[in-house]
Amino acid sequence: MLGLVRLGKTAEGIDAYEAFVKANGKNEGLLRELAVQSILPFRADMREQVRGAAYSALKEIPSGEVVPYFQDGFSDGSGMIRVLVAEGMGKFPKARQSEGFRGALKDQAGLVRVTVLKALGGMGDPAIIPLITPLLRDEQRVVQVAAAAALYRLGQEEHWQTVERATDAPEGYERGAALRMLGEIGDPKGLPLLAQGLRDKQPSIRAAAAASLGKLGSVDGAPFLITALNDPVPAVRSVAAVTLGKLRAEQAVSPLTRALQDRNMGVRAAAIAGLLQLSSPFSVVAGTVRELMGQQNPGLRSSVAKALGHGRAYDVVGPLLLLLNDPVPKPKISAARSLGRVGGRELIPRLKPLMKDQNEAVRATAAGAIARLLSASPEA
Repeated sequence: MLGLVRLGKTAEGIDAYEAFVKANGKNEGLLRELAVQSILPFRADMREQVRGAAYSALKEIPSGEVVPYFQDGFSDGSGMIRVLVAEGMGKFPKARQSEGFRGALKDQAGLVRVTVLKALGGMGDPAIIPLITPLLRDEQRVVQVAAAAALYRLGQEEHWQTVERATDAPEGYERGAALRMLGEIGDPKGLPLLAQGLRDKQPSIRAAAAASLGKLGSVDGAPFLITALNDPVPAVRSVAAVTLGKLRAEQAVSPLTRALQDRNMGVRAAAIAGLLQLSSPFSVVAGTVRELMGQQNPGLRSSVAKALGHGRAYDVVGPLLLLLNDPVPKPKISAARSLGRVGGRELIPRLKPLMKDQNEAVRATAAGAIARLLSASPEA
């Protein structure tokens, strides 16, 4: 059966596993291996979306055993896929020490280099400073800023000024990069700069500032984010809503509850995510959840499935199982991923049929969710 899924014949592999179970009984170790192996063929799919789904599924599995499955991805022709690969490998300390990961500092895509720098900066190992220093002279300013941020995190405090100056750069992409790096650095002295970023003329930069306030982790940022819930651009309001939940900012409960009535449906979904992270009673968001689940736009149904991934299992599993039967792949993908994050092994029989779905991205995501659930201890 493992041979079947390695060839991309996932449905046949699942059927073979079910026959095995009938003859021999349940074998969770085998099912987990089957799930992981079923993801791997999709890494070579011609479609970027499917390859992205495969690497995103691998990212959901909290085990260093998946690291070798990421490494070949650095040769993918898509820069966005290589970013996913760098993000996945960057979660594991041993992977960050590998030649392949560090070699990606020379990747042709600046965003890949930035992603690797973020991971290396969090290692706390001064021995890698000589590896990072040359990127202070990178051809792209965003990479220079990321290198300065990484070096600051490694104890070279003189590089703070580089990041600080970039928050006021004339080019928007550089300001945004600097604000994102402030979140990675996590130093409270970045708070005034991020508050300033929330007043930037460009919406994408305001959104970057809002997201970084969440990474900064200080509830002192909550008043600025509450103000951002009134931003004229829905994307900024959405990021602010989710970030307020990450900060566990209790003073945000009332503003987020009002945001459930926002004129933009996407902001309502973000408000659900924020409130669930704040452990608000599910009854507060239940009406909005039902409303979004009934929308014709699959993107909105996907958004609510993603938001439910921030809730308590006994509240959100029911709606997520309904979304698992959505006729469109995108909501199913979000629902499967959320179930893998909030649920327990009792959900595996509900996820397993999706490994036979007609859509390859759905199959990969369901496999990742199953492998994640089986990676947790039986008591989890």
